Amino acid sequence: MKNINILKTMMVSSLLSVFLILSACNDDFLDTSPLDKISSSATWSDATLSEAFVFSVYSYLGYGGFEEQMLAVVTDEAMFTHAGRNINTFNEGSESPSNMSWQSSTWRWSSMYSAIRQANVAIANLPEATFDDQETKDKLMGEAHFLRAYYYHQLMRFYGGIPIIDRPYTLEDDLSIARSSFSDTVDFIISDLDQAASLLNGKDMADGRASRVAAMALKSRVLLYAASDLHESSKAPSGYGTDTHAYTGGQQARLQAAQQAAKAVLDLTGGYKTDLAAPVSYEEGKANAVAIAMGGKSAVADGSASSELIFVRTLSSQYTPEDNWPLGGTHFGVNNGPNGYHNWSGNPPIQQMVDDYEMMDGTKFDWDNATQKADPYTNRDPRFYAHVLYDGAPWKPRPSDVVSIDPYDEIQTGIYDDGSGGYINGVDTRESPIENWNGSRTRYNLKKWIDPDPALKENLTSHQVIPWPFIRWAEVALNYAEASIFLGQEAEAITYLNKIRFRVGMPAVTETGPALLEKLINERRIELAFEEHRYHDARRWVIAPETLGRGVKKIQVTANVKTGKSPLVPYRHDKSVYDYVYEVQNETSIENRSWNNKMYYRPISRNEMNKNTLLVQNPGYE
Repeated sequence: MKNINILKTMMVSSLLSVFLILSACNDDFLDTSPLDKISSSATWSDATLSEAFVFSVYSYLGYGGFEEQMLAVVTDEAMFTHAGRNINTFNEGSESPSNMSWQSSTWRWSSMYSAIRQANVAIANLPEATFDDQETKDKLMGEAHFLRAYYYHQLMRFYGGIPIIDRPYTLEDDLSIARSSFSDTVDFIISDLDQAASLLNGKDMADGRASRVAAMALKSRVLLYAASDLHESSKAPSGYGTDTHAYTGGQQARLQAAQQAAKAVLDLTGGYKTDLAAPVSYEEGKANAVAIAMGGKSAVADGSASSELIFVRTLSSQYTPEDNWPLGGTHFGVNNGPNGYHNWSGNPPIQQMVDDYEMMDGTKFDWDNATQKADPYTNRDPRFYAHVLYDGAPWKPRPSDVVSIDPYDEIQTGIYDDGSGGYINGVDTRESPIENWNGSRTRYNLKKWIDPDPALKENLTSHQVIPWPFIRWAEVALNYAEASIFLGQEAEAITYLNKIRFRVGMPAVTETGPALLEKLINERRIELAFEEHRYHDARRWVIAPETLGRGVKKIQVTANVKTGKSPLVPYRHDKSVYDYVYEVQNETSIENRSWNNKMYYRPISRNEMNKNTLLVQNPGYE
């Protein structure tokens, strides 16, 4: 619980020299490297230094979700291509306090408490800061409360009720602290967010910084989680119905609070093209889906821009920390693009994710439908084409050393009849002549967040600057729709589901009752794909065994030359020349997924348990 190795002094160890320069001339204030230490007294007597300290609290956000290994790989969205990263330890249910699986620094217990201590230092010192600028003090205090709430909400989502520390501890303090109840943890987070919203009201905040709307939107998320079945004692999995992880009764009141919190945000802000009365065209829907992934800003009547993004991780081509391994952030395309482009295919979608993109008419894709089975990548939800690279998909110009194999710039993840009794392996497969060790194991690649600009090459010298969406408008709208369904207000839910669907060309929702809830669950899965929601959603809905616990499926695409035709050399995707066969297969090369109900929460590491004798371990890990 306590990374008290940073409690040695009240010195500021944080990014200050670069911040002094950037705060005066550049809104990309997070693009920094730590260079110096400045004393506490100097920090809180100067507005610029105080601001720099608060900026350092943001640094624990890392790249957001733009890490080499994404949270999606412990869900039924994706798998990680490269063995030996300790991801299977979780996916196979063998994680324990002494055998921890891969963890991101953006939610790891020790990292989050380091971040919380930094926020506590700011909150303790800003009221007594001697610089004469009350507006800046309020802004920084609001940001510190928001960030403390954000980091506590990360711990809450992964662990349940956790020790609440609201001040910077010293070496003289007793560092053994018991876990708070889940309800007290939620209350503390909400109090921080309410304070942040009040302090940031009316403040002009640069992209990447907390705002009043961001605080309100995070409140919406936290309250919806609190109202979910995982946190209702009578519905929680066995062992998790205690007050450390759940409430006893009152779920309807919590749903009402979640609904009201979401609506307060929706009344203040609009997302990307959310004022449509009918679906846009198919082609416009695909373009809008790409635009949303790129950051989603659209013009409004008064000449301003309405943004999809509420709280983001900004990046720039000058962002330097990722020059060191592991790469993330602006190198997202390198991590995830196909190996036939000299990329690493790191977090490819699995077949179950692909199957959940609806048909264009709003019906489910069905492998038992002969027409759909014969041509599974045609007439799908436009978001599919914005999120996934599949066999035959058009993509960027190939590198010069690959053009001779594929001069047509199409994804090749199948095997293709050579006309002589053999087959050619696609250049983007694990049997490719181009870096086959980087080939996708599912034979798909992630497209979402890879800049589609053909002039931007995914390589170690080319950077992309797409923001990571911590919170965006669609999530809040889905929060509102979900709470409305559980409260019996189906018309309200449908209104906001259609706002999301119309902008990508999908038809209006017509379902009611249980079918409407099923529609909401799938809509959230698709709209928020790979954005670090599915892991938490499947758990809070208590559907993890049949979703997250499924084994990984992949696709085998085989192109057979039609009778009377000759194979194309070089190969290109052509339905007039080839008959394509699509076969779903199991993928078990590096992990065999299973589900154990202890996995609804993560274990607290043995090291943290040893440091804090009052900690109680999560059930199933004792």
